[in-house]
Amino acid sequence: MNKVLVVAVHPDDETLGAGGTLLKHKAKGDHIYWLICTSIDENSEYYNKRESEIEKVKKLYGFDSTLNLRLPTTKVDQFTFSDLIGKISNVLNKIEPNIIYLPFKSDVHSDHRKIFEAAYSCTKSFRYPFIKKIYMMETLSETDFAPSTKEDSFIPNVFVDISDQLDKKIEIMEVFESEMAKHPFPRSEKNIRALATLRGAAAGCNSAESFVLLKEIR
Repeated sequence: MNKVLVVAVHPDDETLGAGGTLLKHKAKGDHIYWLICTSIDENSEYYNKRESEIEKVKKLYGFDSTLNLRLPTTKVDQFTFSDLIGKISNVLNKIEPNIIYLPFKSDVHSDHRKIFEAAYSCTKSFRYPFIKKIYMMETLSETDFAPSTKEDSFIPNVFVDISDQLDKKIEIMEVFESEMAKHPFPRSEKNIRALATLRGAAAGCNSAESFVLLKEIR
């Protein structure tokens, strides 16, 4: 049995980046944990709706635990690096996951980049010996808008067949009503299916999610 932690900078990142893979983990009997890093302002008219969406998504996945750092969205860079590391480190030491899914290091959103840097700093084997696999996820509307340079390009080396999970992934994504729109909006059902088809073609299956493996300890 694995203990799997997905680090979602914003609620919906976990579904866009690893929704099908998380469903497969759960079906295999693995424990899955959801770390949400940011939250919208409590005074926002959308706050209660977003909290309700999160509750629905928790149940659809069957997360064993959900944690929320409640950092203000779009303002993660206002926190010191050591403060972010401390918050994430506390979560890791509480859960002790052996598999972690992180945002891509060069995602266009500054929140994604800051959380990646802080989270990856919390993966040193001599401090967090329980961590055995570290992946970066591909998140539509963030990863695909990263700078088109060699060092910032998402080049996957791990593919997960989600042919049987794709419809459920889209069902879950549609819970986040304000985050979805019609094509050519990046977070559309058509685009989610298109990316899954593209990654599936590279993996020899109908639909897949792809990741960059950063480290594996056997």
